[in-house]
Amino acid sequence: MQFAFLLLNAVIGAQFVLWVRSFEIAGGSTSIERPAGVDGWLPIAGLMNLRYFLVTRKVPEIHPSAMVLLCAFLLTSVLVKKSFCSWLCPVGTFSEYLWKLGRKVYKRNFTAPVWLDLPLRSLKYILLAFFVFIVFTMSQQQLGEFLMSPFSIVADVKMLNFFRYIGTVGIAVIAILVFLSIFIQNFWCRFLCPYGTLMGLVSVLSPVKIRRDQQACIDCGKCNKACPSHLPVDRLVQIRSVECTGCMECVAVCPAENALQLSLPPRRQPDAVTARWRLRALNPQAIAAIIALVFLGLVGAARLSGHWQTNISREVYMQLVPNAENIDH
Repeated sequence: MQFAFLLLNAVIGAQFVLWVRSFEIAGGSTSIERPAGVDGWLPIAGLMNLRYFLVTRKVPEIHPSAMVLLCAFLLTSVLVKKSFCSWLCPVGTFSEYLWKLGRKVYKRNFTAPVWLDLPLRSLKYILLAFFVFIVFTMSQQQLGEFLMSPFSIVADVKMLNFFRYIGTVGIAVIAILVFLSIFIQNFWCRFLCPYGTLMGLVSVLSPVKIRRDQQACIDCGKCNKACPSHLPVDRLVQIRSVECTGCMECVAVCPAENALQLSLPPRRQPDAVTARWRLRALNPQAIAAIIALVFLGLVGAARLSGHWQTNISREVYMQLVPNAENIDH
C-alpha cells in the first residue's frame, strides 16, 4: 500500500511538473492535462473547500479533489483508525525509512523524555487549531472570494515553485527535519503534522482498535517496543489513543496467538460458562481492502459526477501559471 501510493504520487508529481512547464515554455499548447490528484498536497484548500461545501451545499470549482481526498482520508480514519498516516501518507513512508536508517546505522533511535515529549506533541495541535480557526472564522463571502482568487487557482503551482526555487532557509529547515527524523522515530508525524493530528482526532470515532486479550497475553513486552507511537500496548486492554495509526506493528511481533489484534468490538462466545469475549479481528488484507475501497470509491464518484477536476480554462492558466511567483493573496 505504501509503495503503491508513493508511486502514484511520483507519477502525479511528474505529470504536474510537465503540465506547469508546458505553460511556461509552450504557452499551454501541449496535450498534457493537469493531474487533479496534486490537490492532495493542498490540505488547507481541502479544509476550506469542505467548509464551503458545508455552508453552501455546493462543491467548489477550484481544487475540488482536495476536498474529496480529505473526506476519503477522514472516512478511513473513522473506519480503520488513523490508517492514512501509516498505510498511505508519502511523508510518513519517507519518515519511516529515515528512522529505520538511523536504527540500522546507530543501532537505536532516541526517545524524548516525558517532560519534553508532551510539550512537543502539543505543537501539532496548536498548528491544527491555527488553521481551523482561520478557515472557520471566514465568512461565506470571504471564503468564496478567496477560493476564486488567482492565488487560490495557482496555489498548487506556488507549492511546486517553493521546492523548485527553494532558498537557504527552506533547505536548512528540511535538512533539520530529515536529520531529526533519522534519530527520533517519526519526528514530523509525532510533533508537527497538523494533517495527521486531524486524522487522529477523527479516529476516536472508529470502532476498530488494537485490543489485547489479557488471558492469552504472555507479558513479553514486544508489542510495547515495536509501537512507533510509543504507546504502552502491553499494559492496556484496548488502545484508544489518537496517536495509534493502526499500523499493526505491535500485532506483527506478538508471539502469543490471538493475544493482540486490530479488531471490532468483541462479542461474547455462545458458551456462557466461559463468558469469554471473542475479538472480531481484521487482518492486513481487510484493512488494505477497506482503504482501497474508500479511496477509489470517492475518487471514482467525484470523477463520474464532474467534481474532480478544477474547472478553469487553459486561457486563464496561460495568464496565471507563468506568473505564479508574483501572485499574492
